[in-house]
Amino acid sequence: MIRDITLGQYYQTDSVLHRLDCRVKLVGTLAFIISLFVVNNVWGYLLAALFLALCIRLSNVPFKFMVKGMKSIVFLMLFAVVFNLFLTPGTPAVTIWKLKITWEGIEMASKMAVRLVMLIIGSSTLTTTPNHLTDGLESLLNPLKKLKVPVHEVSMMMSIALRFIPILLEETDKIMKAQIARGADFENGSLIQRAKAMVPLLVPLFIAAFRRANDLAMAMEARCYRGGEGRTKMKPLVYRKQDYMGYGVLVAYLVAAVLIGRVLL
Repeated sequence: MIRDITLGQYYQTDSVLHRLDCRVKLVGTLAFIISLFVVNNVWGYLLAALFLALCIRLSNVPFKFMVKGMKSIVFLMLFAVVFNLFLTPGTPAVTIWKLKITWEGIEMASKMAVRLVMLIIGSSTLTTTPNHLTDGLESLLNPLKKLKVPVHEVSMMMSIALRFIPILLEETDKIMKAQIARGADFENGSLIQRAKAMVPLLVPLFIAAFRRANDLAMAMEARCYRGGEGRTKMKPLVYRKQDYMGYGVLVAYLVAAVLIGRVLL
């Protein structure tokens, strides 16, 4: 399960999406997320699925690699689906004891499941490195500097957080294997017993996380790191023709999503 989490990871390959400007990909991710909550019918979800499938095809990232990240949200998806099934009022379809499943609940649960699946797959950062994410976020948030918002610091914190996710997952896997070799059991027993078994895993994990954070802070201070104004970039972001074409595709997709998902009911 730990190795199946793909958040914060980067898949290195050569593709159309990898060569796009990171700002285009950030705006595209936001546009896709918005479109998932704009559409409200089958045709709208079909359009979103086709757009996502096209992006996956252009990214050259194996579909199995993207799908394995879904294992980490199975519980969240089941939780959302069950709540929508039993708590949505409407026309009864199935009655289980005192609980009723309505047709409206089935429709809402189906929409929620589809949204979550496409949301997780569509918001992955597999085609962009953490450094590029930092540069892209800082560039897009530059107008907020007029409101005295520390844009560079915020972008750096988000980038470091994403970068630490795969590192902490690897650390968790190592600690878990070490505890299993010493007789720890993380899978058998009641829920309370399994929760207690996680304590020997969480304590060294938190200690390792604080140690890594302290080492990173000392390394940045030793190199006299100063972010914000006056800092130059080794590879400045410059829009190219393909990036403007990417923005055009995003605008066309959003317009189509609004028309198909809301107007053509």
